[in-house]
Amino acid sequence: MGALAIMPSPLFAANLRQIAYLAIKNRLPTVFNLREFVDAGGLLSYGPNRTDEFRRAATFVDKILKGTNPADLPVEQPTTFDLAINLRTAQALGLTIPRSLLLRADELIQ
Repeated sequence: MGALAIMPSPLFAANLRQIAYLAIKNRLPTVFNLREFVDAGGLLSYGPNRTDEFRRAATFVDKILKGTNPADLPVEQPTTFDLAINLRTAQALGLTIPRSLLLRADELIQ
């Protein structure tokens, strides 16, 4: 059995529902970096917590507005990641998600 990993891209993000539909139709387990993909019917997502990313971005904006030179600000990488699993999609694909993965998930969609 194959699987599909969707890389971050505005094109893919704009077509989450269609990608999820085609993946289920073709019985192809699929992972994406955006949690919205799981809401659209995708199997699972694992990626940076976007709320945390926006919060960090706001602190940078605040510093810049207070006079900090943007070139003096450090480059940061995400530190908080979320795992979401769509159990309905797993069932539709005939997959059993290991208990260890279920316990690590930040969100399970029934």
